[in-house]
Amino acid sequence: MSRRRVVQKRPVPPDSVYNSRLVSMMVRRIMRHGKKSLAYRVIYDAMKIIEERTGSEPLELFEKAVRNVTPLVEVKARRVGGATYQVPMEVRSERGTTLALRWLINYSRQRAGRTMAMKLANELMDAANETGSAVRKREETHRMADANKAFAHYRY
Repeated sequence: MSRRRVVQKRPVPPDSVYNSRLVSMMVRRIMRHGKKSLAYRVIYDAMKIIEERTGSEPLELFEKAVRNVTPLVEVKARRVGGATYQVPMEVRSERGTTLALRWLINYSRQRAGRTMAMKLANELMDAANETGSAVRKREETHRMADANKAFAHYRY
């Protein structure tokens, strides 16, 4: 990591169909080997599946799913005098959103199903209903932070 200067955050442009920055961020994380059009197709197909199944607005469900998966606290390793402590830290909103999107995609990929769009749609619907692997990961992260509350005074 460079110690010279802070890297400027690049603004994320909204996508063309839903005009949402969150969808655009999701596309960039789903994309593999620079195939952005394929990533867009996966997301839009997943949104169509969600709309067919629930009959509601897919963007609202997507945003609710991301909110339900976003962690508020996480633990970070901190070395103090030869011992490593898991210190609970509050998560900045940007990092929380990034973690939520990462977890949703990872657990979508691990799901059983035929297409990535189907797996992503199922994971998003589960997350919106506060079930599913990504929500379980958030709960696990919160439990870990709660268990290590005694080391909170080691915050940096």
